[in-house]
Amino acid sequence: MLEDVEDGAAAAIRLAGGAPLRRTLDVADPDDWLALDAGVRKVAWHLSRFLPGWEHSASLQADLTQADESLLALALCHRDGRIRQKAVRQSVRYPVLLPLVVIRCADWVGPVREHARRLLREALNVGSALYLAPLILRVGRRNRGAFGVDVLGQVLRQASHGQLSVLFADPDRTVRRFAYRLAVEGRLLRPAELARAAAGDQDTVVQDLCATAALTALRDEEGYEGVLPLLLSARNPRVRSTGVTALRRAGWSERAESFLSDRSAIVRACARYVVRQRGGDPAAWYRERCTAPIGPELPPGVVIGLAECGNRADAGLLRPLLAHPSAGVRARAVAGLRTLDCVGAPQIRPLLDDPAPGVVRETTTALLPSAKELPADWLLERTSSQRLRHVRVGAFRLLDARGGIVALRAAVGLFEDPDVKLRTWAAQSVQRWHPSPDERRGDEEVGKLLGQCRHLFSDYMLHRLKWEAGVNS
Repeated sequence: MLEDVEDGAAAAIRLAGGAPLRRTLDVADPDDWLALDAGVRKVAWHLSRFLPGWEHSASLQADLTQADESLLALALCHRDGRIRQKAVRQSVRYPVLLPLVVIRCADWVGPVREHARRLLREALNVGSALYLAPLILRVGRRNRGAFGVDVLGQVLRQASHGQLSVLFADPDRTVRRFAYRLAVEGRLLRPAELARAAAGDQDTVVQDLCATAALTALRDEEGYEGVLPLLLSARNPRVRSTGVTALRRAGWSERAESFLSDRSAIVRACARYVVRQRGGDPAAWYRERCTAPIGPELPPGVVIGLAECGNRADAGLLRPLLAHPSAGVRARAVAGLRTLDCVGAPQIRPLLDDPAPGVVRETTTALLPSAKELPADWLLERTSSQRLRHVRVGAFRLLDARGGIVALRAAVGLFEDPDVKLRTWAAQSVQRWHPSPDERRGDEEVGKLLGQCRHLFSDYMLHRLKWEAGVNS
C-alpha cells in the first residue's frame, strides 16, 4: 500500500525502471492510484528533486502505441497535459489502467478530461462500477469530479440487489451511503433488510436513511413485526428513537413506557412523547420508581428522566439517591440535581471522593459554579498522589476554576504527579495563569511558585507575569 505522496513518487521511479505495475502498487486499492498520480505529477511539479527520478530514467516516447502498462500509467499522470491526453487514448489497451482514467475525468485540462469521460462512459459496466465505486466517489469530491459520480449512479441503477450488496459492506462510509441511497431509490431492499442495515451500520447517515426508509416502506400493520423489533434493539440511540417514535403509528404506544428509562436522552424524549400522546404522565411514572425502596435494579435512566421532565420539587426525590449502591444512579442523581438547578454543594461535595469516575465527573461539573465557595485546603488535599486519579482530576478542575494563588499552588504541586496527562494539564494551567484581582500583590509565595515554573516560560514572559503579580524579579 502506498501511504503518501512520497510513496507514490517512489513507485513512479520503480515503474520507470521497468517494474511490473501489479507488483508496484495494489491495483484494487484506490489510495494507491491516487498516491501514484500525486507522486508522478503533482509533487514532481513542485519539488524538482523528484523530476530526474523517472522522467530521465525512462523518457516517454512521443508515440505511446508501443508503451507497456507501466509506462502508460506514468504517461497518464504526466505533468504535461498533451502527454496525458495521448495516454488516455492508448489506455483502452490495458483495462487495469481504468482507475487512472477515472482520475483524469476530473483533470483541469479540457481535452484530457473530455477524452477520459468518453472512455469511462464506454468502459463502465456494473462489474467495473462495483470495483471502481470507491475511487470514483473519492474523485467526485474534487472540482469537476461530479461526472464520474453521475455515470456511476446511472450504471449501478441497473445492478441487482445481490450485486449492490457488495458495496453495503465497504469500509468506506461514503460508498455505503451511495449504495444504500441507490437501493432505497430503486426499492431493492425490503423493510426488514433496511431496518437490519440501520441497526447494524456504524454510520449515522446510513442509520437515518435506512431507518426512515424502512418505516416509509411499510404498508400494513403486520409489517411492523419484522421492522420495529430490529430498530428498538439497535445499539445506536438515533435508530432506537426512530423505532420508539414509530410505536404510536404502529398502534403499540404501550410499549413506549419501557423506553422511558433508556440510557439515551433522545430515546427517553421520544418515549415521553409517545406516552403523552397516549394520555400517560411520564413524570408520575418516574416519581413512582424513584420513591420505591432503594435497590440495585433502579435504572439510571429513570433518575435523569425525572429531572428532564419534572420540576424543582422533585429534587427531594433525587437527593436520597446520592447514596444509592449503583454508581450509575449516583451519577445521574447528581446530573439530575444540576438539571433542576438544585445543587447543594454541602450535600454532593462528599461524592468528590466517590470510587466511581463517572460520579466524580458529574460531581465536579455540578460544583464548578460554586468552586470559589469550597474549602481550598480540602481540595488541595485531594490532589495528593495518594488519591485516585479521577479524584485528583476532579479536585484540580475545581481548584483551577477558583483561580488565584490556590490554583497556582495546586498546579505546581501536580508537576510531580505520576499521571502524564495530569502533569500536562497542570503545566497548561500555569501557562494561562494570571493573578486574581481580589488578592494582594507582592505575595512572596507567588514569586516562589513562579520560580518553579521557569521552564514553562521565556524570560520575558516570566518577568512580565511576576511584574503583573507585584513580585520582585
